[in-house]
Amino acid sequence: MEQTTGFWQFIAQQSDKLWSQTLAHVGLTLISLIIAILIAVPLGIWIARKQRIAGAVLGFAGVLQTIPSIALLGIMIPFLGIGPKPAILALFLYALLPIIRNTYTGISGVNAAVIDAARGMGMSNWQILTKVELPLAFPVLMAGIRTATVINVGVATLAAYIAAGGLGEFIFGGIALNNSNMILAGAIPAALLAILLDFLLSLLQRVNLKRVRVTYVILPFILVTMSSFYLLPTQIGGRMLGGFTPEFMGRQDGYLGLKKVYHLGIETVVISDAVMYKAAFEKKLDVISGYSTDGRLKAFNLITLVDDRHIFPPYYAAPIVRQAVLDKHPELEAILNQLAGVINDSTMTALNYKVDELKQSPEKVAMDFMRSRHLYRPARNGSGGTIRIGSKIFGEQYILAQMYKILINGNSELQVETKTGLGGTKICFDALTNNQIDFYPEYTGTGFLVLLQPDEQTTKKLGGDTDGVYRYVSQQFNEKYQIKWLKPIGFNNTYALMMRREQAQSLQIKSITDLTKHLNKN
Repeated sequence: MEQTTGFWQFIAQQSDKLWSQTLAHVGLTLISLIIAILIAVPLGIWIARKQRIAGAVLGFAGVLQTIPSIALLGIMIPFLGIGPKPAILALFLYALLPIIRNTYTGISGVNAAVIDAARGMGMSNWQILTKVELPLAFPVLMAGIRTATVINVGVATLAAYIAAGGLGEFIFGGIALNNSNMILAGAIPAALLAILLDFLLSLLQRVNLKRVRVTYVILPFILVTMSSFYLLPTQIGGRMLGGFTPEFMGRQDGYLGLKKVYHLGIETVVISDAVMYKAAFEKKLDVISGYSTDGRLKAFNLITLVDDRHIFPPYYAAPIVRQAVLDKHPELEAILNQLAGVINDSTMTALNYKVDELKQSPEKVAMDFMRSRHLYRPARNGSGGTIRIGSKIFGEQYILAQMYKILINGNSELQVETKTGLGGTKICFDALTNNQIDFYPEYTGTGFLVLLQPDEQTTKKLGGDTDGVYRYVSQQFNEKYQIKWLKPIGFNNTYALMMRREQAQSLQIKSITDLTKHLNKN
């Protein structure tokens, strides 16, 4: 009952945003679908006439379907930037195959004797198509459009990764923030939207084209096309634009804290960590959220703004391990603690730069570092059991996971299995508590604010206390989850607001307070 009440309270609080993101989701889906229909239906008719090339066309459309959707979105960004344009193009490409295939199947399935009879009555090729073939093929064609619609509603959730809006903002924010209400607030409307559109199209599928004038079909089609563009999110021209990750948007030590403490009133879009640094460099964003040790700071010539009111708590990295694993393998704690205090902020930034910008593999970067610090020992290849290392989905975590793998392989008889790229905080932590991994590198600030979510008094008391936050998370994790925080690695990868260096210097912005004053003046 508490979960249900909490969910409806969340819906009430976020009703305005939920409505706007639902409209954006509808806009992305309908625009891409309509464009796909305008191209795929004629193409399906054409290959039904040209059987020799049908296999090649359907094969190419099938290949487009096999490209992972997030990869397809990433491919579009260098050409179309961020926002609705790459999302619409990617969704259009995904919708092609079912519409082309069903149009081709429907037209090809029309009985040849019926066509011969129509031709014998003196009908032209156009009349045969519009009055015989399309009406007979219409149910099959509509089945393809319905399939494409449901696919696009689902894939459109990923548009949130590239600042195109949609219900994915709630889903990915909820995953990152360990917030089930937020996940459901995005997932349930998306599912209902797919069901609703499929139902409406099923009604259209029953229409007998022979009895309907073409005008009655084309006019609503045009109206839906034109209105769909008004559902997409728009950006206010001339103002500074901030791009923040889904997790940052929902955190008290993120955008919520910026609004509460700094009264920051910047126009924002939600965007993936993977593309926001480059978007800032290419002047598509003015301010982004980031991590203080990220190598892309150097790569894209960005600077961090001073957090002069201290809303970002310390984020010291340390491995968190299930106590049951340490009880079973007591030697593991000392092995992992060999990395404690070894990596400072500048060192971690340099290591991240090698992965993020120089495109070296995390395995190579980790191995080179471990050798340079005389922490590498040849793997023993023992058979004393398997330790499963997890990591979140960014370069720093990949590097740390490889370092711990090297330590375990060289200092024990244990085998190692890495499960990297597990997504946000919720996915990693759930994997740990559900005995799917044995440990992963976490950050004290994330453990404090996201996983434990202390009351406001505790947050104010410990917010800037490095040792106090570490003691608090260590005690609470042990009591609540039987998970132990080992010794910190040494670096503090705190949240930060970032700007292009030349822009910040020209506007004389050095701190978040300076940014707020600049926004208020404009």
